[in-house]
Formats: sequence, structure tokens, C-alpha cells
Amino acid sequence: MTDIIMTGPLMAYAADQLKARFTVHELWKAEDRAALLKEIGGKVRGVAGGGAHVRIDGALFDALPKLEVVANFGVGYDSVDAKEAGKRGLIVTNTPDVLTDEVADLALGLLLATVRQLPQVDRYLRAGKWLEKAYPLTTSLRTRKVGIVGLGRIGKAVAQRIEAFGLPVSYHGRTRQADVPYRYYPSLVEMAADVDTLISVAPGGASTHHMINADVLKALGPNGIVINVGRGTVIDEQALIEALKNKVILSAGLDVFEDEPRVPAELIAMDHVVLLPHVGSASVHTREQMGQLLVDNLVSWFDGKGPLTPVAETPWKKA
Repeated sequence: MTDIIMTGPLMAYAADQLKARFTVHELWKAEDRAALLKEIGGKVRGVAGGGAHVRIDGALFDALPKLEVVANFGVGYDSVDAKEAGKRGLIVTNTPDVLTDEVADLALGLLLATVRQLPQVDRYLRAGKWLEKAYPLTTSLRTRKVGIVGLGRIGKAVAQRIEAFGLPVSYHGRTRQADVPYRYYPSLVEMAADVDTLISVAPGGASTHHMINADVLKALGPNGIVINVGRGTVIDEQALIEALKNKVILSAGLDVFEDEPRVPAELIAMDHVVLLPHVGSASVHTREQMGQLLVDNLVSWFDGKGPLTPVAETPWKKA
């Protein structure tokens, strides 16, 4: 059977399929990864990757001279150096579409939880404080204007849900999209000044690093709310902390962070923010679909049919 490496744990639903189809080496379990790579590297042709257990980059590629394909678990693939993979003629795949609705649903749930302070209200009741007096009034979705940062598949699904709430939508991205009805802002600062709610669905990487910074947060203003279900690196976390401390903005709802799973103590100590442990796609249904697409990409490749969902940096043209 073909040898592949798993760089981190996958659900049994996917892992069992891989082990039935391939000879699987579980790299993250190795006490001495370098020794394992030296032993098996010359015969490994595929990688099943996901999470931050092992960086999939030039160093790993060097250790795997017969590598052909990297199947990433997740639509985001910033743990994979796809550009370097492309230079070497390797294929990288991800798992788009199958998690779009789940993450978009979570984004709206996080927005509602942040605006209406649902976790705080729950804690208030459990602490018996309702017996003393009613919970203070919260802010509202009514009259809010939403700007979406990154209008890709998930961003569009978020926009549709925001429209269903009767709120105006605008967006910022690298380029204007001709087929969408929302107002486009080439400047993120200008969009932030015109809205009071930012929802970031932007991918990670150098081009988006800290694009939501102190200037953007200042432009958003004291009624501003930031929601992030994209990548933690998109927000300058320290600038966000300072903005929340100094009431430059009102609140934030975060599912992702710069250095996961380490969340700054300053954020955890703030009762007026909502924090989730990167659970945007974390339902059994969606994770099984993601795992299946990872498996299907590897099987399709080694059956000679090519990748199903190659990323932009490693396009595939069928011979």
C-alpha cells in the first residue's frame, strides 16, 4: 500500500478509512520525529494534514523526496506552505464548501451572543442574581450596519444570514466582486468608519496579518463590535485588548486567536467579550464531511484521477 503521513489526529471516521487504504505513519505521535522521517521519508508519497501539530513546509518537503500531495483538513491552510509546494510541483488540497454553512451559522450565533450578552445573562441567572433584580438592558442588532472582511464562500453565507436579519451589508476584500449586491470598500478603515459591526472571515497569511489594527478599531468607534471566525492573525490582538480596555470599541466575539490554544489572560478576564475555542466547524456532521473530503482527495489522487479541491497556489490541469 502507498505510504502517507498523518501530521495530527483526525476523527476515527476519516482515520480508519485512511488506514484501510494506505500505510499510515502518525508523525505527531513520534517521540523523535526526525528519526521517523529519516526512516520512512523516502517512501512517503502523501500527507494528511490539519491543525498545528506539524508545520508542513519546505523542511518537511525536504524530508519527503517522493511526496506528491498534501491533503489539508480545513478550508484554511495557513499551516501549509502552499506557495513552496507549488514551486516544487506538489499538490495541496483543502476542504471548502462542506463547512461553509456551519461556520456561517456559528458567526451569526456568536454575533447574537455578543450583542445580546447571552453568556453573561446565563451566568447572571445561574448566580441567582435575577432574584435580586433584572439584568441590565443590552445593545441590539437593530440599526446596526455590518461590514464583512473577506467575502469568500463563508463570507457570502454570512452576508445572506445578515440580510435575513434586515441589516445592511458591505464588504472589504482584495478586489471588488461584480456579482454581489453589497457595497465594496477598497479601504478597511473607511468601511469601519461607516459601519459599527465588523465580521472577519478572512484567511490567515502575510497578506491579512493584523489588517484589523488600532486604526481600524478606532474608526469602528465606541459602539463597535468585532466578530472573528476566520483566522486569529487577522486581528492585532494586543490592539484589540487595548481598544476593549479603553472603550474604543464596545465588545468582541472571537472564535479564533493569534496563538491557539493560548488565549491572552487579558481577554479571558473581560466579562464583556464572548470567547469560543475555535469551534466554527466543530459539529460531528461537518467534521465528518471535512474528513471525508480529505480522504477523497488522497484516494482520487492515488487512483490517478487528480485532486478534487486543489488550492489556488497548486492548480491542477488534467492531462
